[in-house]
Amino acid sequence: MAKPPLRVRLRNWAGHLKREVVALGLAARDPRVPWYAKAVALAVVVYALSPIDLIPDFIPVLGLLDDVILVPLGVLVAVRLIPRPVMAELRRRAADETVRGSSRTGVVAVVVVWIVLAALLAWWLLG
Repeated sequence: MAKPPLRVRLRNWAGHLKREVVALGLAARDPRVPWYAKAVALAVVVYALSPIDLIPDFIPVLGLLDDVILVPLGVLVAVRLIPRPVMAELRRRAADETVRGSSRTGVVAVVVVWIVLAALLAWWLLG
């Protein structure tokens, strides 16, 4: 059986990564997930959804590499911290949510986190 073209494999990988990020968003709110796993999951979700990158996308090659390396690496670390049965259930729920569409709550959460971080930075710089 022949391998699918690279663009198809990349699209499938991106879809899988999106579902994992949604599952991590669910994990951050799940009481069965340890606090440290919630913290890592929330950090990955915020970074993945944030329009602000560690390395801006306009910098050739490096700008895209941080998304291609940091997000999957963060997902991998967070998933390993979450109990397997819980993660399996969250993945099923994430697949359902991914089909239904995006969450306004997620967008609001990202905006709130960046506002808080900007306020803390301003307080630190001006204080």
